[in-house]
Amino acid sequence: MIYDSHYPEPPPIPDQNAVLHYLYHPDQKEWQDFTLFIEANSGKKVSFFEFRKRVEDGITALGGDVSQGGLGLGDNDIVGIVSENSIDYVTLAYSLLGNKVVFALISGYSTPFELASAFKLCTISHLFVSKSLFPRALAACKQGGLSPDKIYLLDGQDKRRKSFPDLIDHVRKNGSPKVPIRRTRHDELAYLAASSGTTGLPKAVMVTHGNIMFATLQVDVVNQALLEVQQPKPLSTPEGIPTVLVFLPFHHSYGVYVTFFRAFSAPQTCVIMSKWNVAEGIKAIKQYHITSIPLIPSVVHQILNYPGIQADDLKTIQAVSCGAAYLPPAFAEKLSSLISPDAIFLPGYGLSEAPMASMATPFPGILGGKLPAPEVPHPTGVLYPGQKARIMKDDGTLAKPGEPGELQLFGRNLTKGYWNNKKATEEAFLSDGWLRTGDRFWADKNGYFLYDTLKVSGSQVSPTEIEDCLLAHPKKLIVDVSVAGIKGGRTEDEHIPRAWIVLSATGKELGAQEVISELDAWHKERLSKYKWLRGGIEVIDEIPKSPTGKTLRRVLRERFDAKGKVNSKL
Repeated sequence: MIYDSHYPEPPPIPDQNAVLHYLYHPDQKEWQDFTLFIEANSGKKVSFFEFRKRVEDGITALGGDVSQGGLGLGDNDIVGIVSENSIDYVTLAYSLLGNKVVFALISGYSTPFELASAFKLCTISHLFVSKSLFPRALAACKQGGLSPDKIYLLDGQDKRRKSFPDLIDHVRKNGSPKVPIRRTRHDELAYLAASSGTTGLPKAVMVTHGNIMFATLQVDVVNQALLEVQQPKPLSTPEGIPTVLVFLPFHHSYGVYVTFFRAFSAPQTCVIMSKWNVAEGIKAIKQYHITSIPLIPSVVHQILNYPGIQADDLKTIQAVSCGAAYLPPAFAEKLSSLISPDAIFLPGYGLSEAPMASMATPFPGILGGKLPAPEVPHPTGVLYPGQKARIMKDDGTLAKPGEPGELQLFGRNLTKGYWNNKKATEEAFLSDGWLRTGDRFWADKNGYFLYDTLKVSGSQVSPTEIEDCLLAHPKKLIVDVSVAGIKGGRTEDEHIPRAWIVLSATGKELGAQEVISELDAWHKERLSKYKWLRGGIEVIDEIPKSPTGKTLRRVLRERFDAKGKVNSKL
C-alpha cells in the first residue's frame, strides 16, 4: 500500500534563490522591525532589518572582487563552516546562499581527525571557523587537503587572520560596489549536510534551494490547518511576538531549519544558545519568556531529571516540537505537565535526506476533525504535506497495513543524493524516485506510522511499547531504556525482544538484580506473552545514541552478538 498525506498539497516551489524567499517575501513589506536574534551567552541582539542589511553586505564581502577586498567566491568553491551556534553563523550561511556558493555544515564537536575527513569528504576550498575551534581546524588542514591561508575566522578579530566581521567592515568602510543576490534555480545545490546515511559511514547530503523552501512550505500548510483549530493567544513577551529558544547545533538539519528558515515565516525572536546546557537553558526560558522550543528526546530527559527544576520554570512555553529520535509517551506526558496547559506538542520524524520532517503527531481536531483515529497507541505520526510513503518488506514486496518493513519516502523534499558518492546515492535514492530511509516502520490502514517493530511468533511487537512499559514502573527504577530484537526465536530470521536499561538513583540503591526482577514481573503483568523480554534485561551505564539523541539500537545488537546468543521458547 502507498500512503498519501492527509494534508492539502503545498504550493509550487518558487524557482529562485532561497534568500529571496526568506528575506524579501512580499508579506514582509508590511512588517515592522523587530528583534530577530539574541545570543543568550553574550546578550548580542540584531533586528530583522539589521540582519537583512548585514546579509547584503556579507554577500558583497564574500562574492566581491578580490582587488576591492572581497573574497571572490564563485561557483567552483565549497565553503566549510565549523562553529558553535551564533548570529554570525546564520549571517554567513545567508551570505553564501545569496552568492550561490555551496557551504558544508561540519560538526564543531569533531576531533582534528574527523575534521580532516569532513574537509576531504566535502572537498571544501575555504573554511570559516569560530575562534575557539581554530586550533583544532588548523591541525586538520594538511590531512584534509585545505591550505591554511584559506581559513577565516567566523567571529572575533585577529591581526594574523581575517574574520567574517572584518570582511563586512571593509565593505562598509570602502563603499564596495554591491553584489546582488545571484539568480538560482530551485533545483540547484545550496549546501551539504552531514549524515550517516541509511548505513553507517559519513556522507554529505546535497540539499537544494528548493529542498529548503519546500520544507517550510510544508510547515506553512500544517500551521494553516492548526489555525483553523486553535487561534494564537496574545503573548506577554517584550515585543508581543513568539520567542523561540534554539540550541540544536547548526551543523545538524534540525537545528538549521528551525533557526535559519522557519524563523522567517512570521515575526519572532530566536534566542540562540551557543550549545546546550540544561541549567542555562532553563534560565534562558525564564529570562526571555520563551514561548516555543524545538527539542530532542535526550534534552527532554535532562530537563525532566534536572534537580533544580521548578513548577513554573517552563510555563511560558506554548509550543514544543520534538524530533531526531523517539520520545517515550511517559516523557511527553511529564513534560506536558510542566508547560502551559494549552501548549501544542508535536513529536515527529525526519531525516537529512528528506528535510525537514516527514511525519508528525497531528493536533487534535485538525483538518476539520475528519482525520481518522489511529489503530495503535502512541504512533509516530501521519505524513507531512506533500509526502508519500510505502513500507517494503524484506522480500522486496509492498507491505500491507500492519506489516513491518523499511520506510521509503517520496516527495519534493527529497534531496539530490550524496556528494561524490554515486554508489551510496544509487543504494538510497532509487531509480523510481523513492528514498530508502533504512528505518523500520509499520502503518495502520488510516495512515498512522509506528517506528521500529519486531515480528515474534507471527505477531507484531513494538520495542517502544515495551520501553514505555518499563519506564512507567511506579518506583522509577530506570532513567533510560532501549529495546531491540536479537537472534533466539524459533527460526533463524526471527528476533526476540531484549532490553538494555540505565538505572536511576533509586534503582542503583535497590541493586541491579532486584531491578531486573521487578521489571521482569512488571512488564509480564501488563504485556501479552509474545511481547515479553525473552531476550533478557541487561543493565548498562549508558544507552548509545547519535549526537541528536537517536538511539543506536544497531550498536546494542552488535555488542550482544559479539558476546553470545539466547535460546528461548514461547
